Amino acid sequence: MILIVCVDDHNGMMFNHRRQSQDRILRGDILELTEGKILWMDAYSKKQFVEEGMTQIRVEEDFLQKAGEGEFCFAEDADLSGEEERIQEIYLYRWNRDYPADVYFPVDLSGWNCVETKEFAGSSHEKITRERYVR
Repeated sequence: MILIVCVDDHNGMMFNHRRQSQDRILRGDILELTEGKILWMDAYSKKQFVEEGMTQIRVEEDFLQKAGEGEFCFAEDADLSGEEERIQEIYLYRWNRDYPADVYFPVDLSGWNCVETKEFAGSSHEKITRERYVR
């Protein structure tokens, strides 16, 4: 699977059972990245994606287990423990901000290589950084 995650400056993902932030331009970047492919997520994450014509999105609560090789997974509140061996690539979107957090991105990236970096202005963030990691 190819994992997509959004994090703050300290790798925080969630606070008090809610996402730290969201951004319309970032969602568009995810949809463009996954166009023509399968994008798995849970119902909580799907609430962000209200645009029409998003045929790539599949919604299941156990989406991490259902995702096959080469399929994308957008994880916000999913438990990633036990899934690291199945992850082929990681797209890490950085908010470039410090938010309160009580859930953190658990994958140790020291064994991964950052092979691509893209910066763009979001709709609610001055700068969002997308990093692509491979083993």
